[in-house]
Amino acid sequence: MTQRTPLSRERIIGAAAAVADRAGVTAVSMRSVAKVIGVEAMSLYHHVPSKEALLDDLADWVFERIELPEVGNTWREALTARARSARSVLTAHPWALGMMESRPTPGPALLQHHDRLLGVLMTDGFSAALATHAFSAIDAYVYGFALTETSLPFEPGDGAEEAFAAKVAAPSELYPHIARSQAELFGDGGYAFADEFDYGLELLLEGLERRAAEESPALRERSSRGTRREP
Repeated sequence: MTQRTPLSRERIIGAAAAVADRAGVTAVSMRSVAKVIGVEAMSLYHHVPSKEALLDDLADWVFERIELPEVGNTWREALTARARSARSVLTAHPWALGMMESRPTPGPALLQHHDRLLGVLMTDGFSAALATHAFSAIDAYVYGFALTETSLPFEPGDGAEEAFAAKVAAPSELYPHIARSQAELFGDGGYAFADEFDYGLELLLEGLERRAAEESPALRERSSRGTRREP
């Protein structure tokens, strides 16, 4: 006789993520999740009290998969690693973009995530206000980039960008700046949209570094000595 895997909260959340990956978060219901597991919907309520609680857990499930930096790492190294990890998770699970910060009951993974990032920044010389500004700016950038990346009408890489640009090319006499931009970007065949992420992230980090140096003597001295560790 085949032994069934016991039903658990973790198993239910994993099944909810599978439903969301396949059909979006709006498709997540106690019935759809139970169907993935192969049980009756009522049996889920022994582990998860409601659909809303399940969605709270699902948001926390996303945060558990984003790399969490250690307090004591340099702030720039920590923010870079965390931003890259968040982008990877969000492009793999695009349904998470609309729910990560919107749940009314934040879970322990979300709270730990926010606390750790603020701790990294404040331990490395940021004031609470500047740490909050930095956190907000980086998240807005990462979430926005991931949304754009998952919404593109083509798969980035292997010349797809240039082929798409050629397909939707605008008349150069009407839009000369677009034409010039495309000619310069694709002139050497080296442009890839995915590379924009690290470039844009560096622009943000450089701005934060200047602002942090203005605020903190220790960070100003480190910046002037050029001792910042690069990611």
